[in-house]
Amino acid sequence: MTYIYSGVELEERNCPHCNEPLSPWIAPPESGWGVIVVCNNNKCSFFVGSDSDIINKREDSNLGCRYAENPDNKYTPFNLLAWCK
Repeated sequence: MTYIYSGVELEERNCPHCNEPLSPWIAPPESGWGVIVVCNNNKCSFFVGSDSDIINKREDSNLGCRYAENPDNKYTPFNLLAWCK
């Protein structure tokens, strides 16, 4: 099934790690992305512990990764940098 978000037609998609629906998000203009879809489940296995998966980050950093897909690129998955704490 598809739906329109901010003028963009999107497929209903679920996170492959937790099966929760992916939420649309309008990326900042300087990112080069338009609308992306993101897993916002704080209990998702992809997100939980992701703050320790980032190599060479500062010890006091609270950054981790959320699962995301880019509809403009055939829903190619990528790691979206996110605030973890």
